[in-house]
Amino acid sequence: MVATLPDILRLLVVPVFAWAALRDVRTRRLPNRIWPPLYAFGALLLLWEAATLWPLAGIEGRLFVVQAAISVLFVAPLGYAFWYLGAFGGADAKALIALALLFPTFPAYEVGGVTLPLVETQIGVFSLTILTNTVLLGLAYPLGLAALNLRRGELSTTAFLARPVATASLPDRHGRLFEDDAGETRSGLDLDALRMYLRWRGATLEELRAEPERLRDPTSVGGTFDPTDGGTHVGPRTDGGTGVEGSVEPEADRGSADGATVVDGTADAEDPWAAERFLSEIDHGAYGTDAETLRGGLAVVATKDRVLVSPGMPFVVPMAVGLVVSLTAGDVLFALLGAVGLV
Repeated sequence: MVATLPDILRLLVVPVFAWAALRDVRTRRLPNRIWPPLYAFGALLLLWEAATLWPLAGIEGRLFVVQAAISVLFVAPLGYAFWYLGAFGGADAKALIALALLFPTFPAYEVGGVTLPLVETQIGVFSLTILTNTVLLGLAYPLGLAALNLRRGELSTTAFLARPVATASLPDRHGRLFEDDAGETRSGLDLDALRMYLRWRGATLEELRAEPERLRDPTSVGGTFDPTDGGTHVGPRTDGGTGVEGSVEPEADRGSADGATVVDGTADAEDPWAAERFLSEIDHGAYGTDAETLRGGLAVVATKDRVLVSPGMPFVVPMAVGLVVSLTAGDVLFALLGAVGLV
């Protein structure tokens, strides 16, 4: 392989993103500690290339400045903007910022007489190519979900967005319910929030389904436990409060002697499932869940054996694949537009 040393060093991040993609699929959680080293590494390589081209005069130097500026000042903030608007998760935004610092310009690798990437763009901002390839790969996900539903003979108007699964399997799944007690909805209960709720009250999904009327009564909540962050990788599969890693002892002072929340000396019977109490007691949000969404989701999982779930797609996964595609094939969108004569 023939390439500049900075471009060769950039290949070290490929296995990092591959590991991040696998972990994101398995747990939907990425540790924050992986991003600062990537930011520092990207900044170091950027300064290295700037020093090589110093004083940044001539066409090559000025082009480098423009490409680096677009990547750092446009693509990186775009990741933050997507997160702020709710289109990205926090890890997705941090990953895009890392790529903007690591790949501001197109790398070049001579392999067997062939120069990779195969297709470059006129603007030459490689992080933008990674982003467009990632989006194209992400668009294929709903098609794959619909194909999976069709293969199982389960074709409906929601085939591109959700699929039916066994309710008993929810403790191990990611995504959100695509229905509530009123019917189909795109703003159903997040399954991480469901796990948080069960851990908070020290109950299992099996218990909730076996005794829904008892657990619906807010006075049935006794001592409460650490809800964790709802991740599937925390504690045993049972999702019970007792024995869950990071759980705490029940706090007797949170309610009356029988566990009911006390308001002016009387048990609060106007809070089905103790949903309001749960949201008020946890020290952080529950993925945008409000009391009505929680109640609607609990009513569904308590009574139905199969539920619609929108599994979602962690953006780091197509981003990792998009990085590999970009390093080899190059800009897929630019190639497609060129094939039809638009560029």
